[in-house]
Amino acid sequence: MTTTTAKAIEPQPAELGNLKADPPDAAASRELNLEVVLDIPVTLSMEVGRTRISIRNLLQLNQGSVIELERAVSEPLDIFVNGTLIAHGEVVVVNDKFGIRLTDVISPAERIRKLK
Repeated sequence: MTTTTAKAIEPQPAELGNLKADPPDAAASRELNLEVVLDIPVTLSMEVGRTRISIRNLLQLNQGSVIELERAVSEPLDIFVNGTLIAHGEVVVVNDKFGIRLTDVISPAERIRKLK
């Protein structure tokens, strides 16, 4: 039977690179870098309301069944981008298609606060 001894691994300092303030032209560089993400697709969805029902009641649903939601008719709808609430709005009709009119946009600071 052979035995091996584990060698102690020495911790190494992390290389953090340049931690100095960005040069004045860095803001322009960040704006150019933003172009990279502008064409990335995201999923925009609108939530009319929610409810909780038992599996028994779920299995009894059929065509014509009505499910009562927990949201009042006068309340604005929630608008999500990739599952994150970004705004509230109302349904409108545009050229015979449904649309969304934004009535309140959640500030970026508020969205970040909700993530924590």
